[in-house]
Amino acid sequence: MTTQQISDAELAGQPAAYWTGVAYEALIAYIRAQQTAKGYTQPQFWLLRNLSVNDISPDGEGMTLSELREAMASYLRPEDNLAAEAEVLLERGWLTQDTEDRLWLTPEGERARVDLARNAPAIRAALHKGIDDADYVTTVKVLHQLIRNAGGAVA
Repeated sequence: MTTQQISDAELAGQPAAYWTGVAYEALIAYIRAQQTAKGYTQPQFWLLRNLSVNDISPDGEGMTLSELREAMASYLRPEDNLAAEAEVLLERGWLTQDTEDRLWLTPEGERARVDLARNAPAIRAALHKGIDDADYVTTVKVLHQLIRNAGGAVA
């Protein structure tokens, strides 16, 4: 589907599920390409974030790959291989692994997480180019209502 030469009335009748799917795939592809260009992957960043007491981890304790997969279940993609991604971070010295196979964030990994997080504002700015905040807020509110109407929960 394309929006070229389609009236607002016609757009209003188009399926939200189609457009949210197209948007999701395009946004994820863009974000991942930008991160890859900077030398890391989205799953690597998520691993660092989930193991950092200064970010997602509530206690900074190490976690097994199984625990990490469970923690990230709502946003991991089928092609994401956490074992391979963790191996890269272990090789970089950003993670360590104990005898119980729990992964731990190293001080170098915490510094890397902070450095990598600095890329997010530029990625967001590029994606939001030409969209004012009021329109973005309206869009998110509409998506929330669609989710509720479909019986889903809005976090």
